[in-house]
Amino acid sequence: MSDDHAMDGATETFVAHRNLLFTVAYEMLGSAADAEDVLQETWLRWVEVDLEQVRDQRAYLVRITTRQALNRLRTMSRRKESYVGPWLPEPLLTTPDVAQDVELAESVSMAVMLVLETLSPTERAVFVLREVFDVGYDEIAAAVDKTPAAVRQIAHRARRHVDARRPRKVVSQSQTRAALESFLQALEGGDLQGLLDVLAPEVVYMGDGGGVKHAALRPIAGAGKVARLLVGGLGKNTVPVAFAHTTVNGSPALAIHLDGELDAIIATRVEGGRITGLYVVRNPEKLSRIASETPLTLR
Repeated sequence: MSDDHAMDGATETFVAHRNLLFTVAYEMLGSAADAEDVLQETWLRWVEVDLEQVRDQRAYLVRITTRQALNRLRTMSRRKESYVGPWLPEPLLTTPDVAQDVELAESVSMAVMLVLETLSPTERAVFVLREVFDVGYDEIAAAVDKTPAAVRQIAHRARRHVDARRPRKVVSQSQTRAALESFLQALEGGDLQGLLDVLAPEVVYMGDGGGVKHAALRPIAGAGKVARLLVGGLGKNTVPVAFAHTTVNGSPALAIHLDGELDAIIATRVEGGRITGLYVVRNPEKLSRIASETPLTLR
């Protein structure tokens, strides 16, 4: 096989599976920027492979991606130890077809991504590959350098851990959108009671400024505290504020613009028609990808 033909074949296969590989890396890392770096590293290793010796190219690519993501995840764990304030996943703009795939949409939701943060790197890799993408135990074992029997045990432990902490049931897009719209109307109007009506009593607010933008340095719990924080914070702004509806991590979300610049993404966790989790990402590094993508319609 000529080098040019081999390169064409390698490129074609990589492009065909790129979305899968990106999603695997993103779900393992919680960072689109790091996921892109992992894909670049995967590509550099993939083009060195003799494709004639590869029986299942998709599985081989997933294996390379998983190993690269595991290496990066361990490095990121050290970075997070010195992170200022709560660490939230980088918001990922998602399309309607992702939202319609209920299992995939739930697996990339902010709430579930935060649960995945509580797993060890290997547990996270096994959970993502097995529960989200239904990869076989033998393939996962090859990717994480464990025996299939060990992988089965890890998968069971990780599934039990996630199930105990994830939202009790999947909420429809329409329910999330309705709660978000009520939240936005109350927020725009500085309506404290309106916020209390849409926020669950046990709501938890998490803000991620990365030490660059102002954000609460620890989670805030309770509808009263969260509502007062939101109304007070909005009232302090001295520049024009605009809101936009968007879809991140498979669910409806809000984008906040200050003086025309993207300042924050607000994602939610909705249960029983009320908001139980508010995730506000302000760290500019985590917003640069969204800011450069499709323009949003402001209101």
